[in-house]
Amino acid sequence: MPHAISLHIGLNSVDAAAYNGWAGELLACENDATSMEAIASRLGYKTQTLLTRLATSKAVIEAIQTVARELKGGDIFVLTYSGHGGQVPDRNGDEIDGQDETWVLYDRQLVDDELHELYTEFASGVRIFVLSDSCHSGSVTRGLYNALSQVEEDQGVRRKGSRLPKALPRDVAIKLYERDRKLYDGIQDRTKRSAGKSPASTVLLISGCQDNQLSSDGDVNGLFTEKLLRVWNDGQYALDYRSFQRAIKRTMPPSQQPNYFVVGTPNKTYEKQKPFEV
Repeated sequence: MPHAISLHIGLNSVDAAAYNGWAGELLACENDATSMEAIASRLGYKTQTLLTRLATSKAVIEAIQTVARELKGGDIFVLTYSGHGGQVPDRNGDEIDGQDETWVLYDRQLVDDELHELYTEFASGVRIFVLSDSCHSGSVTRGLYNALSQVEEDQGVRRKGSRLPKALPRDVAIKLYERDRKLYDGIQDRTKRSAGKSPASTVLLISGCQDNQLSSDGDVNGLFTEKLLRVWNDGQYALDYRSFQRAIKRTMPPSQQPNYFVVGTPNKTYEKQKPFEV
């Protein structure tokens, strides 16, 4: 019987001191993490959840590395993230659009180059399923604001039923990068060697949106997670991963279209399985 482990990350805020005074408050991300943990738990996964203050870069990296050491070919790892998404300038030339996508963790941004490096630590044949309910998430393994959301964000207003984007604001991102340029440039320099290395595992990502779009928060769940749960239908969903992504996509607005993205070793048998299948 294959081993099945999952890690669920959800942040309703970040450390303002680490983000130039911006706390990035959201409503539904911790709920998203616990909703995904519930799916994995019912299917027999060994689960771990990191919420807000516990979701630091060190904790996330160490948790993934621990899983990488435990799993062998044929095993499965489910990694879910809900929170703000960001971007930093690409300094090692591995992004066509010149931007690296990030997960906005409690103490700093986790760059997609770091995630890629972590995936290379997994053994050949390991199946990795990543769900990222965050902005700019189409390939992290940006849509326009509607007028109401933009006004609400600018004024710091959150109305019940409104859906604000889960994005690191551009002005904050620019100031943050200016302050922490050495950190993020150093991360990309350190991970440059692994950036050209394809993982021996198979990493399948279904994201909350495309790289150039924004994902919406909600009162209970983020929009992507809400639609995913509806399609999943308490496990009644019976088709494969690609069909799962398409079914979710059909329920989403044009401004937020979930992406399907695979890196690492091709594994068509894995892609044809039912999502989360152990």
